[in-house]
Amino acid sequence: MKHGKKYTDSRKLVENSKLYDVNEAMDLAVKTKVAKFDETVEVHVRLGVDSRHADQQVRGAVVLPNGTGKAVRVMAFAKGDALKAAEEAGADYFGGEEYVAKIQNEGWLDFDVVIAAPDMMGLVGRLGKVLGPRGLMPSPKAGTVTPDIGKAVTEAKAGKIEYRLDKTNIIHCPIGKVSFGAEKLQENFDALLGAIVKAKPATAKGQYIRSCVVATTMGPGIKINPNKVG
Repeated sequence: MKHGKKYTDSRKLVENSKLYDVNEAMDLAVKTKVAKFDETVEVHVRLGVDSRHADQQVRGAVVLPNGTGKAVRVMAFAKGDALKAAEEAGADYFGGEEYVAKIQNEGWLDFDVVIAAPDMMGLVGRLGKVLGPRGLMPSPKAGTVTPDIGKAVTEAKAGKIEYRLDKTNIIHCPIGKVSFGAEKLQENFDALLGAIVKAKPATAKGQYIRSCVVATTMGPGIKINPNKVG
C-alpha cells in the first residue's frame, strides 16, 4: 500500500517495535495527526477472552470525563413522566409509536444513540432488525434501557460510549479528538481501560489485555505496553 508524504513523515515518529507508556502514546497521537480536520483518536484493545462463549463476553458503557468531541444526537423512547424527563435532559427526539413508524416506513436514522424506558421495549423490539446491525439497539447492560431516562440522556450527551467485544476479541472505541491534547486524551483512555478491566469475566484465564493500540483517524498505529494499562 502506498501512503502519502504526510503519513510517511508521521510514521517516522513511531518506533514500530516499541511498546509505549500511555502518556508517550497520547503525545505521539497528537503529533502524528495527518489530516486538516480534527481527527478522532481511537483505541483498539485485544483481550485474552473467547467471544464465542457467552460467559466471556465483555460489554458495557463508560462516561468519558472529557467527552468524545462529537455532538451526539439522542433518540429517547418514553411516555408520561419519562418523556418529559427526556425532553428536559436535552434529547433530540423523544416519543413512541410515531418514531417507530418513521424508522420502519421511512428508514429514518438521524440519531447516534437510542435510549428507552423499560415499558417501551415491547414497542422498540420491533426495530431489532434495523437497529441491531447498526449497534443502536438499547440494552440494560449498556445503560440504554433504564427507568432513569433523564440521567441516561444527560450521560449520552456528555460523552458516554459503549464498548463491546467483536468477533476477533477486540474492542474498538473513540476516546476524543486530537484537539483535546495529550492530557485529556489520557484521562479518557484511563476511564475506558478502567471500565474494561473492571468488566473482566471471571472465566477469563491468562493475560487479559493482550495488546493495545492507539491511532488517529488517518495516522499510524501506536502500540501501548499492555502491562501498564488499566
